[in-house]
Amino acid sequence: MGESVDFLAYLDEKLKLPEADLREYSPLVLAYIGDDIFDLVIRTILVRQHNCQVQKLHKKASMLVKASAQAAMIERIMPLLTEEELAIYRRGHNAKPHTKAKNATHSDYHKATGLEALMGYLYLKKDMTRIVDLMQVGLQTEKGGPENCPDNGAD
Repeated sequence: MGESVDFLAYLDEKLKLPEADLREYSPLVLAYIGDDIFDLVIRTILVRQHNCQVQKLHKKASMLVKASAQAAMIERIMPLLTEEELAIYRRGHNAKPHTKAKNATHSDYHKATGLEALMGYLYLKKDMTRIVDLMQVGLQTEKGGPENCPDNGAD
């Protein structure tokens, strides 16, 4: 197996990306990158857990990344957030997006945007450990276990 590399450090080094003060970033910019990081982590979990057919993986991923699921997740992880993380979440939650929520309540959409801003902030801060720790708690169901793929069949 190949050598493990810190992806963001390598990206910064190779592309000579400038340092930035993350507190100055717009919460919607943080949510923009956070949406993709959240999606990547969810898809990685599903693919690593199950060798499902692609359409089943997509269906399950779609159920976990939609606004209502993200709103439920932030409710579960809220007690674990630091003051700094809560401030980032609130900035994202209170942001005025230029798009309208599709298939989501106004409340869920704002909670989801806050969660995505938090994920983007942690990612750009290079704190993948915190992202994974929070998502592990957030993905716990009422039954105490993580969400599962709808069908364990291979394609």
